[in-house]
Amino acid sequence: MSRNAAMIWALARRALNEITRVPGAAVPGVLAPTIFMVGLSGVFGQAARLPGFDAADFRTFIVPVGLLQGAAFTGAATGVNLARDIERGWFDRLMVCPAPRTTILLGVVASAAVRSLLPATLLTCVAFALGVDFPGVPALLLTIVLIMALATAIAFYAVIIALRFRTQQAAPLMQMGGFIAVLFTAAYAPKALLAGWLSAVATVNPVSPILTGVRQGFVGDVTWHDTWPALLASACLLVVLGSWAVHRLGRVGD
Repeated sequence: MSRNAAMIWALARRALNEITRVPGAAVPGVLAPTIFMVGLSGVFGQAARLPGFDAADFRTFIVPVGLLQGAAFTGAATGVNLARDIERGWFDRLMVCPAPRTTILLGVVASAAVRSLLPATLLTCVAFALGVDFPGVPALLLTIVLIMALATAIAFYAVIIALRFRTQQAAPLMQMGGFIAVLFTAAYAPKALLAGWLSAVATVNPVSPILTGVRQGFVGDVTWHDTWPALLASACLLVVLGSWAVHRLGRVGD
């Protein structure tokens, strides 16, 4: 157990070191959610005045979306980094080491959970500076858990894509999955104001309850009614995508 934990930490630390070694690759994903929040607030800021909009300030409503976008970008970056390692042959050497493949997978995706806190921290600091109300400590703690879980789930998805195509050219597909999952929720308007196919997709989208969970404190109060579906959806995504990633990794070399 200690050896497996040490290997997970070593792989996670290697991925985290890339932030300082190749900052140009990390900066866009860190800045993008904040840029989206500022830009969308300027364009759609008056949308909060619409009847049925449950937030007094559009920036308050959109910050949770940016937090999930940052988690999705971070998870996708994990798959891109893995694809680069595959192209360079480093991953093939890793696969012959005497360690369970589940341990290797956890080491690869563990960094995504930690790295997701970088765009989240920048976004919340800028949002508070622009006047977004502090959501409270319980809401922030729940937000941290949910964005780290989503980042890990998207990392599992990106690993699946990386193992399937084994090239960095699949990066757009890795990024698109998480971006679409976050976009097709009640991202830019309350669900009651959505219509047609978008409302139907948002209803079945497993990221929707996660977004609702993150919005607590920013819009309304933290309640168990909105918390348990967010935790359940996160757990289901982790189990399903994690199991798929383990299966895919097990077929490497067959």
